[in-house]
Amino acid sequence: MILETERLLLRHWQDSDKESMYRYASDPEVGPPAGWYPHKDMDESLYIIKEVLNGAEAYAICLKDTGEPIGTIELKLSGKSDITDREDECELGYWIGKPFWGQGMMPEAVREMLRHAFEDLGMTTVWAGYYEGNDKSRRVQEKCGLRYRWTTKDVDVYAMNEKRTGHVSSITKDEWLWDRMYAAAKAVQNERDISRYVSGGQVAAAILSKSGKIYTGVCIDTCSTLGICAERNAIFHMITCGDHEIDKVLAIMPDGKCGPPCGACRELIAQLMPDGYKDIQFMLDKDSERIVTLGELTPEWWI
Repeated sequence: MILETERLLLRHWQDSDKESMYRYASDPEVGPPAGWYPHKDMDESLYIIKEVLNGAEAYAICLKDTGEPIGTIELKLSGKSDITDREDECELGYWIGKPFWGQGMMPEAVREMLRHAFEDLGMTTVWAGYYEGNDKSRRVQEKCGLRYRWTTKDVDVYAMNEKRTGHVSSITKDEWLWDRMYAAAKAVQNERDISRYVSGGQVAAAILSKSGKIYTGVCIDTCSTLGICAERNAIFHMITCGDHEIDKVLAIMPDGKCGPPCGACRELIAQLMPDGYKDIQFMLDKDSERIVTLGELTPEWWI
């Protein structure tokens, strides 16, 4: 399998990659923060390719324009993870060569692996860890939406025969979906005057349909009653594209926070899904991840 991002290709390791592996894995600044010694020679790199990076979901991170492997990323499935033994959960591990630090390539690869884990492999949670002091790894996880869970002292680092403090973070599929919805809504939020009588973009919304697609819309305000809320705009966009069943709704207010839908939006959703509207989820507060259902917001529908 080959996974693709804007700048990268993720493919399985090959024996012929040993030279590139050694070039970056021999750097003393790459391995030790992650808990392993720099590679001594290409034979060691070949051994790692054959015996360590041989999992079903272990990939070489390759530059799309040259094909050169510059790092590795893996979803450690049940039996290989130190954090979880569940079949529907996995552990993420990664490193990238020093020349490519600070260019956003590692977060780019991680985001694609999260998509692959949740959409293609059916995972419910992706775990990751980093050792105390490895701020680069911590920042990658934070940028990609993983939430800190716990810290453990005196963790055995077997490859280096020492103990360290380890930190664990994770992201669930639901958290990943809400993050994607927030990013999609934020991308279209653009407050502006369209004419002397019409303005728009103060509020933006994202709708996740039952099909897994995300639809966006912004509010349109007019001098008459012809305007529309962002949520209804996104719903009409969804219907226009052939979808009609809603799973989740998120709206971003002008201050960047999330808020509940107005009565008209609730009414439209209830009429659109009269037999299932009560289970539709709304993000009320992104910071605290406060989520409610439409059944909780509207316990008694007039019909």
